[in-house]
Amino acid sequence: MSAIPAVLKQNPAPLPSSAVSVQSSAALGWQGFGAELLQIPAGVHRIPAADHHRIGVHVGAAVKANCVCNGRRRPRIQAHGDADVVPAGLDGEWADEADCTLLRIWLGEAFVQDVVGRLDLKSSQAQLQPQFQLRDKRLEHLAWALRAELDADDASNALYAESLCTAIVVRLIEAVPVAGAKRRTLAPAMAVRVADYIEAHLDQRLTLADLAAVTHLSVPHFKVLFRETFGAPVHQYVVHRRVDRAKGLLLEGRLTVGQIALEVGFAHQSHLASWMNRLLGVSPSEVSRHTTRFGNATLQQDV
Repeated sequence: MSAIPAVLKQNPAPLPSSAVSVQSSAALGWQGFGAELLQIPAGVHRIPAADHHRIGVHVGAAVKANCVCNGRRRPRIQAHGDADVVPAGLDGEWADEADCTLLRIWLGEAFVQDVVGRLDLKSSQAQLQPQFQLRDKRLEHLAWALRAELDADDASNALYAESLCTAIVVRLIEAVPVAGAKRRTLAPAMAVRVADYIEAHLDQRLTLADLAAVTHLSVPHFKVLFRETFGAPVHQYVVHRRVDRAKGLLLEGRLTVGQIALEVGFAHQSHLASWMNRLLGVSPSEVSRHTTRFGNATLQQDV
C-alpha cells in the first residue's frame, strides 16, 4: 500500500474543486490543525462534510454571497475579516458573485477535544457551534497571526501555531452568540451598492454624506449599519481599500508611486507611504521590489 502524501495528511479537509491554494501550512510540521490561503473563483461551490472543523475568514474586498449550511440559507455581504465556522460533519454550498480570497483554518477533533478538556465547561458548552459571518476582533487577530506564519520566510516553532489554534478554539467557544440575538446590518443589495460605489470612487474624496445618500439613510444610522455590515468604520474601510488597490497597482509595475497615490485617492506619495507602512508594514518601494514576498501581505484592522 502506498504512503499517504504529506500534503494530504496536513490538509485533510476537502476543498472546492476550483479553489487554488496559494499558501499552505502543509510543510510546516503542524499536527492536528492547519491553515492555507485560497483563491476561489466566482460561482457555486459545494463543500462536503469533513472529519475536521473548518473556519473560513474572508480576505480583501467585500463580495456578495449566498450560502446554504446546516439547513439554512444565508444571503450576505462577506467583508474583510468575516468568519464562517463549519463544525465537523456539516456540508455546505457557497455561491460567490465575484472571485474571493479565503484564509481557511482546519482543526482536528482530537485537537479540539484536548483543548476543551483543559477548560472547566459544561458539556453543552464544549462543542463548536456553526456560526456564519461571525465578526469577532479577537478571533480575527488570531487568524491574521496564523496567516503571518504562512507569509513568513522562516517558520516559527510549531508550538507557536499550536498556541494560536488553541486560543482560536477557546475564542470560538466563548463567542457563541446569544440565542435570538440579531445583528442590524445593511440589506445585502444596499451593502453591494455602497461597496461598488466606494470601489468606483476611490480616487475621489468620499464623505459620509455621499455614502449615506447611496443608501437613502441618515448619516448617523448609516455609520452604525456600515460598521456592523463591513466590520470597520467607514474611514477605516476606505483606507484599507485604497491601500489594497495601491498594492495591486504597484505589483503591476505600470505607474509611478506618485501616480498610484493619486489614482487611489491619497493626497500625495508620502500619504500613501505612511498608510502602507502602517497597514502592511512595508513601503511602496519595497512592494515593488519584492513582489513575490509581499504580494499577499495581510491587511491589519487595528488602525
